Amino acid sequence: MTNTKMLEAAIALSGLPKNVIAEKIGISRSAFFKKMRNESEFKATEIVKLQEILALTTEERNRIFFAKCSD
Repeated sequence: MTNTKMLEAAIALSGLPKNVIAEKIGISRSAFFKKMRNESEFKATEIVKLQEILALTTEERNRIFFAKCSD
């Protein structure tokens, strides 16, 4: 499950709007928000792209996208 709070923080630090991030990873804005709310899961390719866009370390990526529980 995605750790939404950590993802939100990483997005805020990036300064990029969520709709731009969604476009960069190749999904719609609504699909991005569903994935952020854990209504569906991010694909591995989307996680890799997000890691690049948000300049996440491997440890940060793992804590955000491979958390055992979310908020």
